[in-house]
Amino acid sequence: MKFFDEAKIEVIAGDGGDGAVAFRREKYVPRGGPSGGDGGHGGSIFALADHNLNTLIEYRYQRIFRAERGENGRGKDCYGKGGEDLELRVPVGTVFRDVESGEILADLDHDGARAMIAEGGRGGLGNLHFKSSTNRAPRQSTPGTPGVRRELHLELKVLADVGLLGMPNAGKSTFIRAVSAARPKVADYPFTTLQPNLGVVRVDANRSFVLADIPGLIEGAAEGAGLGHQFLRHLGRTRLLLHLVDIAPLAAEIDPVREALAIVEELRKYDENLYRKPRWLVLNKVDLLPEEERAARIDEFLRAYGETGENFAVAAINGDGCPALCYRIMDFLDAHRRESTAQPDEDDENTD
Repeated sequence: MKFFDEAKIEVIAGDGGDGAVAFRREKYVPRGGPSGGDGGHGGSIFALADHNLNTLIEYRYQRIFRAERGENGRGKDCYGKGGEDLELRVPVGTVFRDVESGEILADLDHDGARAMIAEGGRGGLGNLHFKSSTNRAPRQSTPGTPGVRRELHLELKVLADVGLLGMPNAGKSTFIRAVSAARPKVADYPFTTLQPNLGVVRVDANRSFVLADIPGLIEGAAEGAGLGHQFLRHLGRTRLLLHLVDIAPLAAEIDPVREALAIVEELRKYDENLYRKPRWLVLNKVDLLPEEERAARIDEFLRAYGETGENFAVAAINGDGCPALCYRIMDFLDAHRRESTAQPDEDDENTD
């Protein structure tokens, strides 16, 4: 099934029913008085995050979603029935944005998250609300209010702890195959990855993390070149980025340092927040370097690149260096979770 991570839809909440004008007319009940009931409320539209879904494909084919209108009020003090609410099920990580205002209406970042994205109209008042000592036979009623109508942009951001980025053919798909059960397409030509792939990396029986692979970036991606810029949003929720670099390109004219720096610059142009995320350098395909030259080539790359953060050398094709990297990633994520958990307690102490 083709992966869709964007969609544009129109939602129309139900209108409220009109209030009724009626009078009680029964035998032996003279001057029964006004008995017009209120109209029912219109149905609202809600969004619900469902972990069983992983794509917005159904919203590419149905574009208009309309909730039920409230019934009009009736005589004999009968109120109109409220319209049924409409629930839109979407994958976890979906963001709803109003097209006209740009406002984010909902960010459903966990399973079961639910939010109202269009409120139904209120029912009108029947004439029984307008009776008084001076107006014993009111003929006034109010119409129901219209439901909210919006054009929405849906954007899916996959939920992952760690994100992979790099040039096409840097070995990202091979890496995710080496450390998880995910099986993305792997080939000896660039742009084999055309949609995000997720893999669960299990380092032991009780500890694991989710790794996201997106299509490779190329220079000029921030201006629209290539495919990767369309999927960079999926790295927005990650806590750590792994920058994979092909340390031993087959073409002599390819400079790994220049390509690595180009990726960093594209990241900065696209989103400053994404650029500031923790980012580790992973030098891939070291198995293609002669063993006696390997350490010197890696040192030469790091000096030219100017990298001061953490860096690792791996060979994803045979898994060399991958287990140690995964354990280091797990330790980083565990420390991050402990800090996030402890932060509210520190704030409470400061308050006291």
